[in-house]
Amino acid sequence: MGEAGILSREEALRFESPQWKHACHVLFYAPCHGRLFGKFPLRYAVLMQMRFDGRLGFPGGFVDPEDVSLEEGLSRELQEELGPGAALLQVTKQDHLSAYTSEKPRRVVAHFYIKQLTLEELQTLEEKATQAKDHGLEVMGLLRVPLYILQDGVGGLPTFLTNSFIGNAREQLIHSLDTLQLVPREQLQKAVNMAQKRP
Repeated sequence: MGEAGILSREEALRFESPQWKHACHVLFYAPCHGRLFGKFPLRYAVLMQMRFDGRLGFPGGFVDPEDVSLEEGLSRELQEELGPGAALLQVTKQDHLSAYTSEKPRRVVAHFYIKQLTLEELQTLEEKATQAKDHGLEVMGLLRVPLYILQDGVGGLPTFLTNSFIGNAREQLIHSLDTLQLVPREQLQKAVNMAQKRP
């Protein structure tokens, strides 16, 4: 099995339904070369969403028994949550980053994908998200993660990480930022440490 509870796609598929439910979520990101106030490099646009319960998470959801594959189930969920812009996106097996299992409150295998887009594709996704079936219901809106630390050492990513996240979405975000090197490791660690110090 994978290190520290992290499983590969193949390992995770050994946990079969109906005993286990499989859920798939994805982090979309795109290079973004602008600067905030002309000073702080944006680096990348990374999408998350505000859920119906007030927590932050990633687009996706549970795979249904009639879905042929994990990726088909994810594609269906993305179209429901993100609308017509998601129909043009193909999330594949190659985009699978990791999976983990949880037995409480029920047995779930959570799969996590990462997909790089162009900034134009990401902007189209944002613009069309308000046309999604679940907009204003399950999904309250999309947001971008601030990948910088302001001069006060608190604003930006450190403050963002103090929000309430669903499940292990916060850990998935940090792991992805590190794995993809979207934030320099030293800055990422500083942001995590600052977030942990805040009440």
